[in-house]
Amino acid sequence: MAGINKIITVLGPTATGKTTFAAHLANAMNAEIISADSRQVYRGMDLGTGKDLEDYVVDGIPIPYHLIDIVDPGYEYNVYEFQKDFLKAYANISSRNVPVIMCGGTGLYLDSVIKGYHMFEVPENLELRLFLEEKSDAELTDHLKSFKAVHNISDTSDRARLIRAIEIQDSESKMPEKDKFPTFKSLNFGISFDRETIKKRITERLQKRLKHGMIEEIQSLMNDGTSAKELIFYGLEYKLVTQHVIGELSFDEMFRKLEIAIHQFSKRQMTWFRRMEKQGIEIHWIDGRIDTDEKVQFALDEIKKSDF
Repeated sequence: MAGINKIITVLGPTATGKTTFAAHLANAMNAEIISADSRQVYRGMDLGTGKDLEDYVVDGIPIPYHLIDIVDPGYEYNVYEFQKDFLKAYANISSRNVPVIMCGGTGLYLDSVIKGYHMFEVPENLELRLFLEEKSDAELTDHLKSFKAVHNISDTSDRARLIRAIEIQDSESKMPEKDKFPTFKSLNFGISFDRETIKKRITERLQKRLKHGMIEEIQSLMNDGTSAKELIFYGLEYKLVTQHVIGELSFDEMFRKLEIAIHQFSKRQMTWFRRMEKQGIEIHWIDGRIDTDEKVQFALDEIKKSDF
């Protein structure tokens, strides 16, 4: 996978219609979609994660998608595994000369591809640790800053984390170029609505999912052996609906808290996307109110202009 690889990215906060737009764009381009959603990887967790698999059928044509329903509930999937799975899916699709669309709202997953995070398993280096233990905290901080590119130096509030951060950077600096995450050139489209419209869409979608069996879905997962603790770990719908199922919250309490939590989650997503823009990542925002055909045509025009 040498050189620069091209992808189209569709992003935006929850309840903005990303999947519908991405599927129609994929249909127009004969493309396939790689999901960048941290919860849609789980089998059986459908309504609560908003898979909306029916959106992947456009004019009777199924749009191929990847990285949905790939692990069992209870497993703690992470961004490192996402990167590995993304590369496998990308290699599969591009080997057939098919365009790739990455679609999702998990900012960390999107960032890890667009910015090319170098993430890998780093074993403990006892020799290095013994050497570092002799250093003061100030010397350790200077040592960490000496590396050319450090993804994160904010989470080094204690000595153990500081040493671990140096250990990771030291290992990465010695990594052969061929093993590093490849460079991707991404043309990015975001779907946007004003805040009040998003809040209304979130409420309407929540009502619809509860009506169509979200409580029953979570009860079924528990009946199949997924514990309440494991479901609560996934947050949002899975946390609060599980608390309702086990009797900790009334339906009205659950709905009210869930509505607020999803609104707050949507705001955090937008904060992440705005930060991406501040860091130099261009996002072409599309007005969510225009119809799908117009959205697709706007994207196709930008793709043509950008020589993708």
